[in-house]
Amino acid sequence: MLAGMATVDGAGVHLTRIIGQPALRNLDPFVLLDRMHSDDPDAYVRGFPDHPHRGFETVTVMLEGRMRHRDSRGNHGLITGRGAQWMTAGRGIVHSEMPEQERGMLHGFQLWVNLPAREKMCPQYYQDLSPAQLAEASLSSAGSRVRVIAGHANGVAGPLRDRPTEPSLLTLDLVDDAPFELDLPADHTAFAYVHGGRVDIGADGAVTTVTEGSLAVLGEGNRVRLRATEQAAGVLLAAGRPLREPIVQRGPFVMNTEEEIQRAYADYRAGVLDG
Repeated sequence: MLAGMATVDGAGVHLTRIIGQPALRNLDPFVLLDRMHSDDPDAYVRGFPDHPHRGFETVTVMLEGRMRHRDSRGNHGLITGRGAQWMTAGRGIVHSEMPEQERGMLHGFQLWVNLPAREKMCPQYYQDLSPAQLAEASLSSAGSRVRVIAGHANGVAGPLRDRPTEPSLLTLDLVDDAPFELDLPADHTAFAYVHGGRVDIGADGAVTTVTEGSLAVLGEGNRVRLRATEQAAGVLLAAGRPLREPIVQRGPFVMNTEEEIQRAYADYRAGVLDG
């Protein structure tokens, strides 16, 4: 299990960094996972003004609150609680993510998914995924539910278009001890982040209890089994095909070589990053 570390990003937003910290620099194909969780507007209200990206995809998963997105390609949208956004930065984009609220809980995640070398300079793409667009299924009569952003679970498929890392991404609301099981490709990297409650992960005697605020990197095998214990639990579950390519990350850019990173900074300074 791995706990996140407190950090500040954007224009002073307080975050918990889970992937991308010294103890876990990356988890191929995932290069960053941040959690936003505060009911103090001073911790989030200044948001993330215009900033650049190149070479990967940003995924915003909103559990509570509202975040407004605008980018240099003319895309804009409101990411609301129980919704998501998947943005392919590709060759480059400049965007902002600003809370559209001045009070109340803001709770969500941003996940960075790497792109293979052949697609790092691909055209930009934006998918705004409202709560109504996400696939959702009941897991128990008590009210446990799964919401699928990418991949398949319990007979439903997420709305994400095909991606080179073949990702699975879903959120779980577990309100009883009924287990949730999911088949994943055996060669995919997978993790579960417990953002509420306690969850037993595994079966047949090989069970690990993961507590709130902890990340579990899932081992080999193609089936994951989770069960809430003692109280209701919330989980972010993700898996993806590792790229097994060099990762050079500097600030908002993720490329394969230092030279490509320097070119990204030069293009941004010249105003041609998204051209």
